[in-house]
Amino acid sequence: MKLLVLDGNSILNRAFYGVRLLTTKEGLFTNGIYGFLTILQKMNAETSPDAVAVAFDLRAPTFRHKEYAGYKANRKGMPEELAQQLPTLKELLVLLGYHLVECEGFEADDILGTLAHQCEKTGDECVLATGDRDSLQLVGPHVTVRLASTKMGQPQVTLYDEAKIKEDYGVTPREMIEIKAIQGDASDCIPGVAGIGPKGAGQLVQAYHNIDYIYAHLDELEIKDGMRKKLEAGKDSAFLSRHLGTIRTDAPIDTNLKNYVPVPGDRAGAARLMAKLEFFSLIEKMGLDVPEPEEVRQEQAVTVAEHTDPAELLNAARKAGRADFIAETEDGALRVLWNRDGVLHTVEDADTLRALFSDESVRKNTHNVKPLCSRLLKDGVRLAGPVFDTLLAAYLLNPSASGYEPARLAREYGAPEPAGELTEAQTAAALMPGLADRLAEKIAENSQTELLDRIEIPLAKVLADMENTGFAVDEDGIRGFGEKLEHRITELQRQVYESVGYEFNINSPKQLGDALFEKLGLPHGKKTKTGWSTGAETLEKLRYDHPAVEMVLDYRALAKLKSTYCDGLLKVIGPDGRIHSSFNQTETRTGRISSTEPNLQNIPVRTELGREMRRFFRARPGWVLVDADYSQIELRVLAHVANDENMIHAFLNDNDIHRSTAAQVFHMPEELVTPLMRSRAKAVNFGIVYGIGAFSLSKNIHVSVAEAKRYITDYLANFSGVDSYMERVVEQAKEDGYVQTLFGRRRYLPELKSSNHNLRAFGERVARNMPIQGTAADIIKIAMIRVRDRLEREQMKSKLILQVHDELIVEAPNEEADRAASLLTEEMQNAVSLSVPMIAEAKTGETWYEAKA
Repeated sequence: MKLLVLDGNSILNRAFYGVRLLTTKEGLFTNGIYGFLTILQKMNAETSPDAVAVAFDLRAPTFRHKEYAGYKANRKGMPEELAQQLPTLKELLVLLGYHLVECEGFEADDILGTLAHQCEKTGDECVLATGDRDSLQLVGPHVTVRLASTKMGQPQVTLYDEAKIKEDYGVTPREMIEIKAIQGDASDCIPGVAGIGPKGAGQLVQAYHNIDYIYAHLDELEIKDGMRKKLEAGKDSAFLSRHLGTIRTDAPIDTNLKNYVPVPGDRAGAARLMAKLEFFSLIEKMGLDVPEPEEVRQEQAVTVAEHTDPAELLNAARKAGRADFIAETEDGALRVLWNRDGVLHTVEDADTLRALFSDESVRKNTHNVKPLCSRLLKDGVRLAGPVFDTLLAAYLLNPSASGYEPARLAREYGAPEPAGELTEAQTAAALMPGLADRLAEKIAENSQTELLDRIEIPLAKVLADMENTGFAVDEDGIRGFGEKLEHRITELQRQVYESVGYEFNINSPKQLGDALFEKLGLPHGKKTKTGWSTGAETLEKLRYDHPAVEMVLDYRALAKLKSTYCDGLLKVIGPDGRIHSSFNQTETRTGRISSTEPNLQNIPVRTELGREMRRFFRARPGWVLVDADYSQIELRVLAHVANDENMIHAFLNDNDIHRSTAAQVFHMPEELVTPLMRSRAKAVNFGIVYGIGAFSLSKNIHVSVAEAKRYITDYLANFSGVDSYMERVVEQAKEDGYVQTLFGRRRYLPELKSSNHNLRAFGERVARNMPIQGTAADIIKIAMIRVRDRLEREQMKSKLILQVHDELIVEAPNEEADRAASLLTEEMQNAVSLSVPMIAEAKTGETWYEAKA
């Protein structure tokens, strides 16, 4: 039999700190439970156990506490947001059929030890899952340890058997106890021998194996006198530490392994509890059948039509004023799964679909409308009339969700679900009427109907048009530029080798660390198991310490430029010579648009070589690019929402806002402000928008923390409206649980309720900057819609082809260039009415580089 034993508290704790803080819409914290379940799933998948036990600590003191008052004396209680999750996790595990094990007077480690010992006696296989290395002492012929952690929300597991412990520590598993006896354990307040750390303890145990031998032969050991004196002084502490650190194998618990075979449990109850926790993807992965509490779960009978009369279906939609459907494209042909009163019809008739999508009177309820718009545009059809997109609605309701699949949304929002066996597309179509209505109600409750109808859905149509149009590129120019970069990269590589004195793999952090810190002897940080840190921040500090460092930084920059942008762009050029990037509306929490394949939002602009890439994005022959971006849009939004008189005055008088800020902060006339002062004021201006602190500002502008703090203090003293806003918006967010933009876009902030200072501080920074960044993102979206609509209204050939943050690019025929530039500027500047003017300036050029010059 194979037994899997989980250290419940340890894994829950690791999961809690490894997964970003999550809450349900009702405010229940869930990240620890979610992380625990993902680790449990991974353990089950990797080990296929016959039996599973989950060990938990009890609050009562253990024998260790009673024998040594200092044991774990420095341990703080669980953060409240973690403590809330423990009873729910236990309830869920029982519902899933697992057996929990607790034992008064003993710790979870001792439960692991006792069950591991039983397996050793019976010859059964035991797998211990924990986040605590203490359990490595239990490894044996029949026992392995899987150290579990969660990084970036994903479960990570490292397997330890006897060979792995010998490889990593140079000792046997039982000798791990002897190491702890000497080095102690600060996290548990186990004292060890004062003055001897992990390295010294490891060397002693590798040489002499245990403290009994060490103390029996202390005068004979080949060690330094200083080490001998420390051991003499710490003898009692060493033996006490070994006693405290030894995991017991005789805890009074049930050791009949058959009693830990999982039972059926209450799978329906588990699913209901997981639905309450909003773990909809896990419900599916775990094969649970009941996704919602019975009191809100509704089923509807759905049938698949054998015969469909498209004309009759269209007439019925016109009469009802709505059509509920899912659109698919297969082999270039558009197919619609159309739900009429619970009957699913497959419609491919082009005339019927053209009539439906062109009908102003029929409301189209669907999921992910952008691909449909894109497909229709290729046939010269524009989606007309009211549209409701369940994907975009769900995104507005919860911009932090991990997914927006229709089935998940139905469970989350209690929409009626179809009975019977259906395909994924049929299920989505079956869900559409109820899901659209339920989400529309929620959107209305949040006062987000206008945000959805006037911004997000119209924007989806604009983005579809932009994707279809694409951006022309100079393929030969990109290829030639890549070849030049390759020559320069090769030359830099040669120079690095020459500077260091030998050849090595510059792309290997370990080999690079050895070259810089071992061979050249440069200052370095702490060495880890994988070697010295060679990250960008580390190397930037050493840039001028040795010529090789700057060469490596240049090498990395050019290698990334070539691989990501030269090689990468060449792979995605379409047959028409244009790049058709995909724009995503539901990726960011602030409402910003992102792009992929390729990510045109990240075309590098900070270096001259990076900016050179823009030379290869060009207008088609006989056309030009018209490029306009907003001037200081986020600062203008800040001036408006904060209603700051000084900042508003500066913008109304068309002052240089950074110079004005410098004059205020440095208490001098604007004409005496130096370029350095203006630069620092600029950093403060933009830093305030992003909730910057004194430490980060000091690093950005290379001043002391005290000086940076003074800049921020003086800034807020002079811009009192901004200061008041920063305090007011955080307090409001704590009360509401979210912040929002001027247009009602929300971001929920469970971090504000955290007992952890760092998480709470993060939440406060987001509360201050999200309304600014999000409003700026909303404004650029409104501008995009206005520009596209105006171009069409005036029947111009010019097309909007790209948006990058606060920048819009229109491709225009030469004869429309001036008119397009004027139109672009007007629509951007009039996209919204604030207490300060919105300023945009358009320039033209045959390439993106020229249009930005």
